[in-house]
Amino acid sequence: MTFTAAAIQMCSGVDPERNAAAMARLVREAAGRGATYAQTPEMTGMLQRDRAAAKLLQRDEANDIIVATAASLAKELGIFVHVGSTAILLAGGKLANRGYLFGPDGRILNRYDKIHMFDVDLDNGESWRESAAYQPGSEARVLSLPFGQMGFAICYDVRFPALFRAQAVAGAEVMTIPAAFTKQTGEAHWEILLRARAIENGMFVIAAAQAGVHEDGRETFGHSMIIDPWGKVLASAGPAGEAVILAEIDTTAVKAARDKIPNLRNAREFSIEKVVGAAGDVAA
Repeated sequence: MTFTAAAIQMCSGVDPERNAAAMARLVREAAGRGATYAQTPEMTGMLQRDRAAAKLLQRDEANDIIVATAASLAKELGIFVHVGSTAILLAGGKLANRGYLFGPDGRILNRYDKIHMFDVDLDNGESWRESAAYQPGSEARVLSLPFGQMGFAICYDVRFPALFRAQAVAGAEVMTIPAAFTKQTGEAHWEILLRARAIENGMFVIAAAQAGVHEDGRETFGHSMIIDPWGKVLASAGPAGEAVILAEIDTTAVKAARDKIPNLRNAREFSIEKVVGAAGDVAA
């Protein structure tokens, strides 16, 4: 089955209303260019490092402007709209880094809460503790859609291959990886990780990214990409600023790639033994 996918690159700021307006404009552009599926980046709704300021604008799902705008767009345009993620206020006071897929009728077809928290200290002095504000998810889903089987991940999840392998084994043909990669980590690993996940699982990857210098001072890597099951980059955006990239996705290519390199079928269970020996010893 063939469909036209769009990855929407944004530079989200601190105002959810402005970000919702930017999202609407870019999704409409994607639909006007023929996209039937449009994906926005991680944290579409707001990038704000000042937690006190962010807290004043955080809303639950029923009152979130990004959720409402995306549902309306999907219904208006008759396409699938995938909000890569936005911050959703939970009952206990923490947040979910939650992605949404809306169907052409405007209904929510899937929610995905980012599982792996970005808790890192980088060489350039940047320090991130996503777990301080966000409740990690615990469930991965593969969604059956008219054009194929879709799996879900968000940003830092890309560094955990087991998540992708499990979804591939469960039937995923298209993997979605919206992100807000930092400039430093993006320069080192972004394309390599995306292409590796596509190749090792024989699946398409659609990755919409945040890009450029944001109002809160952070800088994200951009380079939104759509990649085929053989690891070929079908479309790519630049390092900064808004962009809409499109590619034709033919999910029959997934079977072809997996038949050529059948590593999903050929995988075997194995055990690991840790051996401690004297210098010069060789384990039998």
